Amino acid sequence: MSVLTRAPSAAPSLRQRPIGVLNSSRGFGRSHTAHKALPFSLHNVGTSSVGPASSGKFLRMLMFGKPGAGKGTLSTRLVRKYEILSLSTGDLLRQHIAEGTDVGQMAEKIVASGGLLPDEIMLKVVTSKLDHLHNKHWILDGFPRTLGQGRLLDDHLRQKATPLSLVVNLDVADEIILSRISDRWVHLPSGRVYNLSYNPPKVPGLDNETGEPLTKRPDDNPEVFGRRLKQFYATTSPLLSYFTSTGTTPLVTLTGKTSDEIWPQLDGLIRARFPCIKERAETKEAKRRNSLSEAALHRSVSTSATKFNS
Repeated sequence: MSVLTRAPSAAPSLRQRPIGVLNSSRGFGRSHTAHKALPFSLHNVGTSSVGPASSGKFLRMLMFGKPGAGKGTLSTRLVRKYEILSLSTGDLLRQHIAEGTDVGQMAEKIVASGGLLPDEIMLKVVTSKLDHLHNKHWILDGFPRTLGQGRLLDDHLRQKATPLSLVVNLDVADEIILSRISDRWVHLPSGRVYNLSYNPPKVPGLDNETGEPLTKRPDDNPEVFGRRLKQFYATTSPLLSYFTSTGTTPLVTLTGKTSDEIWPQLDGLIRARFPCIKERAETKEAKRRNSLSEAALHRSVSTSATKFNS
């Protein structure tokens, strides 16, 4: 008997105008480490005591791609390998509401009345954190989603002398993504994603780490994908055109069929453009252990070959 189950339909979620960051299940995904929301005033946003940084020295990155293109997977790889912060718009908004900050109280009233969160409110949610990260590398997830939001964010960051330093566009063919999401299963508590075609679980239907059953996302079907893809072209394409036309922020398109194909391109891009980014200590230690293992294996093989030849 199969243990694969379908997840129940998602409950109504917070929304923003015109296409909500917060009505996306990925946009609301919990980050690995929760940070306390910073105090926020509508007319007075504090900044770090450290002076503005060079726009080319620090990674301040947006990543765009069709639904299912692998944005979450690739962002996670970057954050695990390098000392880069991943900021989730959904997490930030929840924190503001939970902690009763000025912007959180405003957002809670709008949501409670069934309204849509204006772009300006979402900008305040995001920049309340970004304005304190002058000398940090970061990737922003879930914002901007529209041309208006993109212009607001771009203008704000430039006024703070911390402009975006990289925009990445993941180019994966529609038919490839459709095939991928049809084979996709997830472990909902952790967010781990498996694909029966190229990244199957060790035990069919079970999460590798917990052994718990995997489920199918309600929106992983051709009909929903078609609607999301239409939405993507209507909203994200103008955003990409905007960043291309400004010519001030590098926009790089990476093409591939899978995240494994795109990852070397993305990793090489980050290392080439931002050589000051440090690898996490655990990444270096893993490399050291692998090198030692390979060296030991090489010595063992060489010794065996010498004995055999003698």
